[in-house]
Amino acid sequence: MTMIGGYLKVCGWLDMAARILCGVAAVGLTGLVLGIVVLRYAFGAGFVELQDAATYAFAVLVAFSIPVCLAQNGHVRVEVLSERLSPLYRRTADRVALAAFLIPVFGLVVWAYWPELRYSWAIREASVETGGLGGLFVVKTALPVAALLTIVQGIAANIRGDAA
Repeated sequence: MTMIGGYLKVCGWLDMAARILCGVAAVGLTGLVLGIVVLRYAFGAGFVELQDAATYAFAVLVAFSIPVCLAQNGHVRVEVLSERLSPLYRRTADRVALAAFLIPVFGLVVWAYWPELRYSWAIREASVETGGLGGLFVVKTALPVAALLTIVQGIAANIRGDAA
C-alpha cells in the first residue's frame, strides 16, 4: 500500500467516525427536543440540563457535518459556469480552492480559536446556565477538530479527484 493509499484509507475511517458521531448527535438531538417539548407542555416541567444537552448535540452535529459533507462530495459549488466546463477545469478549480481558501480559512479557525479552547479546558468550562451541564470545554473542542477534519477531507478529495 502506498502512502497516498494509506492516507485515503485513514480519511475513510475518519469520515466513518464523523458520520457515526453526526448520526448519534442527530438522534440524540431529536430525542432531547422531543423530551423537552413533552415535559414542558404535557407536564409543565423543564430541565436546563436537557436544554444544554440538546445545544451540545446540535453544536457537534453542525461542526462535524462540514467534513462529512466534503468527504461525500456533497458541498455546493458556487461557480455558475462550472457545469459547462471540462472536468479538468473543475479539478483545477477545486485544487486552487483547496490551496487558496479551504486550508487557510479552516487553518485560521484552528489557530484563532486555540487560545479560547485552551482557556476553556484550563477552567473546565461548564454551561453558562445555573444548574446546567458541565463539559462545555469538550463540546468546544468539536470546532477545531472538525476544522482539521475538513482540511484532511479536502486534501483527500483532491487526491481522489472528486471534482470531476
